[in-house]
Amino acid sequence: MPIPKAQTVKLSDAERQGLEKLVKRHQVGQQTALRARIVLAAGEGLKNKEIVAKYAVTADTVRLWRNRWVKLQDLSLNDLSLEERLQDAPRPGAPAKITADQRCQIEALACEQPEHSERPISEWSAREIADEILKRKIVPEISARHAARLLKRG
Repeated sequence: MPIPKAQTVKLSDAERQGLEKLVKRHQVGQQTALRARIVLAAGEGLKNKEIVAKYAVTADTVRLWRNRWVKLQDLSLNDLSLEERLQDAPRPGAPAKITADQRCQIEALACEQPEHSERPISEWSAREIADEILKRKIVPEISARHAARLLKRG
């Protein structure tokens, strides 16, 4: 089976200059900078194999960002900025059930002394904090394990 030909990346002057600035910026994530370099190299006419060798990435990575750029290149920079074009696509899976506000309430609860909640303990356990979260109706349901994970991440 023949290998499909790489899609041609066409960069406007504004896109090229913007990507070059993005790569040189100090406050940009390394993944974003690498993706910008891949798109710039593709725009210069380099083949996937050459980009793979130049940036020590996989052919799948080069193909992904080349193809994603081609799909978005008809949009103006006003509609979708360069950084937005280089962001990860949303991940599959169920949406979060706990909002940012609820997380803040849970973290604030964890900072309180258990005695203030009329609990006869000196430190929160996973089970005790989950029970208190439910008692205060912060969320409709939560397991002790999940409450502990939230606090560990925070």
